[in-house]
This record gives sequence, C-alpha cells and structure tokens, in this order.
Amino acid sequence: MLGVPHTQTARGSQKSAQEIFGFRNAAAETELESRFLAVPDPKLAEQHLRVLTQAPHVAGSPEDKATADYVAQRFREAGLETETVEYRVWMNYPAEISVDVTAPADVHMHGPSREHVEGDSLADDPRVIMPFNAMSPSGDAEADVVYANYGTPEDFKKLEQLKVDVRHKIVLVRYGQNFRGVKAFLAQERGAAGLIIYSDPADDGWRRGDKYPKGPWRPDTGVQRGSIGYMFEFAGDPTTPGIASVPSLPDAQRTAPEQSAQLPKIPTTPLSYGDAWPILEHLGGPDSPREWQGALPFTYHVGPGPVKVKMHLKQDYQFRTIWDVIGRVQGSENADEWVVAGNHRDAWVYGAVDPNSGTAAMLESVHGLGELLKSGWRPKRTIILGSWDAEEEGLIGSTEWGEQHESDLSGAVAYFNMDVAVSGPKFGAASVPSLKQFLRDVAKAVPSPSGGTVYDSWQKQNQPGVEFAQSPTEAIGDNRRNPAAQSKADVPVGDLGSGSDYTVFLQHLGVPSADVSSTGSYGVYHSAFDNFNWFKKFGDPDFVYEQQMARIFGISIIRMADADVLPFDYEEYAKEIVSYIDSARKKAQPEFPGQTLNFNELARSAHHFEQAAAKVLVRQQNSPRDADKLNQALRDAERALLMPEGLPNRPWFRHAIYAPGQYTGYAAVVIPGINEAIDKHDFARAQEQVASLAAALNRAAKVLESDR
Repeated sequence: MLGVPHTQTARGSQKSAQEIFGFRNAAAETELESRFLAVPDPKLAEQHLRVLTQAPHVAGSPEDKATADYVAQRFREAGLETETVEYRVWMNYPAEISVDVTAPADVHMHGPSREHVEGDSLADDPRVIMPFNAMSPSGDAEADVVYANYGTPEDFKKLEQLKVDVRHKIVLVRYGQNFRGVKAFLAQERGAAGLIIYSDPADDGWRRGDKYPKGPWRPDTGVQRGSIGYMFEFAGDPTTPGIASVPSLPDAQRTAPEQSAQLPKIPTTPLSYGDAWPILEHLGGPDSPREWQGALPFTYHVGPGPVKVKMHLKQDYQFRTIWDVIGRVQGSENADEWVVAGNHRDAWVYGAVDPNSGTAAMLESVHGLGELLKSGWRPKRTIILGSWDAEEEGLIGSTEWGEQHESDLSGAVAYFNMDVAVSGPKFGAASVPSLKQFLRDVAKAVPSPSGGTVYDSWQKQNQPGVEFAQSPTEAIGDNRRNPAAQSKADVPVGDLGSGSDYTVFLQHLGVPSADVSSTGSYGVYHSAFDNFNWFKKFGDPDFVYEQQMARIFGISIIRMADADVLPFDYEEYAKEIVSYIDSARKKAQPEFPGQTLNFNELARSAHHFEQAAAKVLVRQQNSPRDADKLNQALRDAERALLMPEGLPNRPWFRHAIYAPGQYTGYAAVVIPGINEAIDKHDFARAQEQVASLAAALNRAAKVLESDR
C-alpha cells in the first residue's frame, strides 16, 4: 500500500487515483478529499480574520473571551459537539513599566514609547497592552548597562574573555538566536540586576527591507512582547506542573509562585530599537566583537556604562480565567482513538499572523469537515479540535487540557498543530520523523496558489541557492530550521523543539505530532502592527494561502482519522535516530579526554529499533484486514520513547528523542539527555542517559514487534 498520493490540478477538481499510504481503497479517500478541498473559502477566511482581530485580545481579557465565543459558534455551525473549558492560571499584566536613562546627564530616554506609525491607527487603540514580558517579576533596578549581543551562552562567555563583568549590571540584549526566556535565565545565572531585550533593525527592521507601513519589517517603535517563563523547565501554568489548573483545584495543591521553577527572578522588559538607540549609542568600553554589530548607525560598544538605566516594573499578577474551545466529532469505529488538532487564539495585541492566521485557517478546515458531516460522512476515529488560550504566556491552555486528559490521550494517534499559519508564501513543516513522509504526501494532495501542488512549490523553495527573506527566528519556531538529520533525499521537515502547542502532546504525553506553516517577510511579530492591515497588505492579500493551509490542515486530519493502517514511517524515524547517536558519539570524544562513553548497548538497541521499524513497514504495506493490533503497536511506539523519570533536572519533559534546548528554548535538541550531559561535561550523567535511551529504543522496538 505504500505509495505516492494523488496529484491534482490547481483547482483540486481532478485527481488520478494513485495509492495513498494506509488506505486499502484509495479511490474512496481521493473522492472524499476532493469534496473537502472544494470547501475552504478565501473570502470566509478573510471574514474570520477580520472578526478575530477587530480588537486586541490578550489571554484572559473580555476581548479574548469574545474570540472564544466566535470560534465556539463556528464549531457548532459545522456540527461539532462543542464546549468551552475554563482554567484558572497564574499570569501577569503590566501595571507600571518604565525604563529611563539616568546617566550621562545629557542623554535622555524615557520608555517604553508607545507603538505608532503614520498610516495605521490600529496601534493607537487604548486597549493595546503596553510592551512587557510575561512572567517577569516586578522589580526596580538602576545600574550601568552592558551589551551582550543575543544573550547566548557563547555571548556571555565572550564578555568574560573581554573582562566585562555583568554582575549587578543591567544587561541589554537583542532578540533572535534563542528564546527570550533563555536570555533571562542566562543573565540571572550570571548575577545581572535586570535585563532589557530590544529588536535590532538588523534582525527584523530596516536592514531587511522597508519598514512598516511601507514594507513588512519592524518600524522604529515596534516592540516584541513575549513570555520569558522558563518553558524549558515545564510548560503550562507556573503553579501546576504536571496537573491541570482547573478552577476547582485548591491552592494547597499548587506550587507557590515564588517557588515555581518556571518563573524568572530578575526584572526583564522589552524595548523598541528607537528606545534602545540612545542607550547603545552612548555605551563605552571595548568595541563589540564585529559580529555583534547591529544596524544602528554607530559602532556598538559593550560597556559597562557610562550609560546608566533605571528599570521600574510593577506587574499585576493574579489567578486569571482562560478559555479553551473544544470541538469533537465522535469516531464511528475506533472512538477511543483520537486525532487531535489545534491552534491558539490569544494574541499579545491583534495577532493577525500570530496566531489568528491559524485560527482563520482552522475555521475553514472545520467548515470543510462540517460539509462532509452534513453529507453523511463519519470519521473512523474521533476528531478533537482545540482552540487553545494563553499560549503566549507559556503554552498554558493546551498544556492544562493535555494534563487534564492524560488518560484519554493514551489513545490519541496524532496531534496536528497550526500556530502561525500564514505570514507569506513559503510552506514549511516540522514533525516527528514517523510523520515526515505523511506531511510530504499531504502536500502532494493540495493545490498551491503558485501552480502545481504545495509539494511542488515546497521543492522549488528548497532548491540549492534559493534564498528566503526571513532566516529562522523565534518568531515562527522550528519550521524553517534544517532537521538535525535527514534520511531521505526529499524536502526537509524540521524537528519539534518547543514554542507552540504541540509541546504537551509530544514531549509530555508521547503523541506523534506535527506543525505546519506558510511563511514570509514578517517583521512585526508580537507587536501592535501584527494586525489586519499588515496582513492584508503583506501577508496574504487574497487569502489564498489561508485557503491552502486550511486544506493542508484538514486533509491531515481526515487522512489520519480514516486510515485503515496508521500512516507512520518508523523506518525514517529509526534512521534519523541512528544519525543522532553517531553525531553524539563523535561529539563526546573530545569532550571527555581520557574517558570513553560506552555506546555499544545503545548501538545494539538502535539496530533493534531499526529492524523492528523495517519489518513493521512491510506489514503496513500488506495491511491485514484486521489491523487493530498493528495500529495499536504503531500508536504506542511513540509513547514507548517516553522516559518514566523524565529528563535530568526537568522531569516534565519525558521524550527521549526531542526536547526544547535548555539554552535554545525553541530549537529542538535531539537525544537531549545525552547531548546536554555532554555539553555540561558530566560523564556520569552522560553514561546514565546513554543507558536510558537504549532502554527507550528497546521498549519502542518491542512495541513495534508486538502485533505479530
């Protein structure tokens, strides 16, 4: 049965009935998908986005609740059983935020300046929340400033080499390279008094092209809000790691906020490059390393001083109510097997790209599912659609729901995520390796607005020498990062780290997961300018990529819900793991002089997993009429890769193969237990983690062998 799915014309009306992996009757599936593809409508997607972005709707606000009600109404209209689920979570809004230059006497700056451009009044709405960092503590600090580039471990090491001490200083770093919470973590570890994170025009401003409203890049006053919660420790509500923060949960069962491993200890706040300009311009000390030079028109120095800054942060922390909207279609044959798909709905301000381009596309996917339901179709497996809340503060809505439904999700076969659905025309995807070919096949079934299929344009965009306007940033997670290994000469599908709502499903619960997006020149991330006007002008003026993403998302759900044999490719998974292990072995050699990490048992278990994966693929291709046992093995193999004890020092993360990096935050670290032990030069821990991974691979191999 393993085959390449059908191709189609640009309008999706004609298809050749080629085989579809996992289906005995490809013709029936092709016909069903044809009917689905005809439904998602660019005009309706535009209408959804206009409604969803008519007001700023930060998580927990009345405007956020209005978007929940809108999504719930669309779910019900499509025929989904729908409920709105509340959680009570610990979150801050800004009460007072100020950053002032207090020395030298002739340098003046009082921020954060209000976001404003001539030609777009949406940023002037008084409901726009002032620039701030979620999960920062309140605090006051006044100190000399030190510039630390992107605030990576290497950058702080460079400052040490330059004999620049950041203790008791206010550290100024630029956005990019790593998750903003990692910047706060590293500054805190090194004794900084406070942290300011600014957006440099080299990264998403005028160095990239015309700034908004003339072009798509960040204007002088644009600020990137965002959470600095230590999500690499655990995701979700900071007071309830591992348990759901349902409204009835007694406070006695919560972790006190001051004891939460997720909450930073130093005051941290963001600035625009307009506000950061006078600070950077007047710094003394050595010239910065030349690769630290941004695009402001003067030589960057590292300090410390003579510029002194006073930070005053007063955060309004409370337990606040958030709202997930859950839609359900009961499966006709395997109702306890769930196909879960979701997108978050809350935004820092208007959130036209992030996340509501995804919400609008999801609603058009739901529209298509609704038309199939009205025609009498019922999926074999249960479909769950989640509109998650408070993702921006720390992946909270999805995590709390996942923790609440942990036992139900033991039957989940996959989770499909869409966050930033559209910021431009370049399709990208990230997933566990067992779903990489599935995503390529889905892309072959969906027409591209540029002609041919999404897969065709994906291939063209990944030709050697084709450059793309936006390099990977934390703006869109991992979809454009090259995978750590690639066993097939095909379009690259990235690895899942963190930064979006798949985190709880994959890394805590072991549900095979995927994330899709279509990206472009996007300089207004997490600012007031990520609004309908920007989207209509630069993101997707005709909403044809919204239609494309609705189709990709919907076909993924339908195929997984109706497959006779689950379309996982564990052979690709096994080959990538073997490559990860080879890389770790090579990396370990120079890190432990005079000692040798013993990889022999791990090599044997990886070979065992590889053999089991190859054999199960043959059984999938010759699918038995009664595939229940085979499907259970395919479904449970991912869960077998969970480590019961979790990762060292952060047990909420249980996946042996993928985790967000402790020092990257969004980007995936593969076989994290081993690689992070090597990075820490901890030989004993590395050897323990080698053994732990070997045990996980043997467990997964035995699961794959269990249906024979």
